[in-house]
Amino acid sequence: MGKGGSLSDGVVKKIVLSYTYVAIWIFLSFTVIVYNKYILDKKMYNWPYPVSLTMIHMSFCATLAFLLVRVFRLVEPVSMSRDVYLSSVVPIGALYSLSLWLSNSAYIYLSVSFIQMLKALMPVAVYSIGVLLRKESYKNDTMFNMLSISLGVGVAAYGEARFDTWGVLLQLGAVAFEATRLVMIQILLTSKGISFNPITSLYYVAPCCLVFLSVPWIFVEYPILRESSTFQFDFVVFGTNSFCAFALNLAVFLLVGKTSALTMNVAGVVKDWLLIAFSWSVIKDTVTPINLFGYGLAFLGVAYYNHSKLQALKAKEAQKKTAQADEEEGRLLEEREADGMDSREKKSVRGK
Repeated sequence: MGKGGSLSDGVVKKIVLSYTYVAIWIFLSFTVIVYNKYILDKKMYNWPYPVSLTMIHMSFCATLAFLLVRVFRLVEPVSMSRDVYLSSVVPIGALYSLSLWLSNSAYIYLSVSFIQMLKALMPVAVYSIGVLLRKESYKNDTMFNMLSISLGVGVAAYGEARFDTWGVLLQLGAVAFEATRLVMIQILLTSKGISFNPITSLYYVAPCCLVFLSVPWIFVEYPILRESSTFQFDFVVFGTNSFCAFALNLAVFLLVGKTSALTMNVAGVVKDWLLIAFSWSVIKDTVTPINLFGYGLAFLGVAYYNHSKLQALKAKEAQKKTAQADEEEGRLLEEREADGMDSREKKSVRGK
């Protein structure tokens, strides 16, 4: 009875912890998105400088990562040569900076709810770019699934009350660059056996992002900020916003490390629906029935895609376990045969 009770307690504890990790990630992701919208929107905080905001985030994250890796030595750095850094990490930093710049810029022109609907195109972009770069194999049923997601997003866009072409182009560009970054991580890092946790990722990638973002900042935003003599840097607003962005990176590591990447995808769907509800009820963004119908179609497509990925993962794990079991069985047979030969040799020696 005691053993059964302790097992039950362990299972309950694991379930509670998993839901806690999910809740923390949803809360931080939700907070960062709404906070960025608040800062950049001209009707709210009215600081429409997405490059500057992204650079503040990267400066804060790079500084904290440097302290954790080099000063306090709480995290071990990844061993890599200068050539590997320049050929593998720098391109990923460039793609990440473009993705962040464009996605933050979209908040100036689009509602939070509509941006979340457009982000449903991420699996489509990742799969398409994966096929182009030969990291994914083309399958008719998967492509049909991608087309259904695209159709749903198209219907949602058709029903958008505050449709802005420039804002949509910015968000689609952000999705494209982020999807390319995810595929390039597999090609440039994973294939070489290099893996980062969120701290080492920020330690190596954030400085690259700062360098790349400084180019558009100097030509686009710096002249405007220099002329705006009334602006005073708000350490509370930008400090807390940057800390939330840094904490979100840690939460991603915690969620994926303690549960799985698929759990994060499912949690992401829950977060998107919460953001749509928040955008409609609190920010008072207009969400039309056509919006919801289109996003519902896209949501079903994404859910089916996640289900397919889960089934493929389960099949791969089952195949791996079968191979391990066969290997273990073969090893045991070899040991038994060896023991039998030893016993026969001993008997023949005794007979002599």
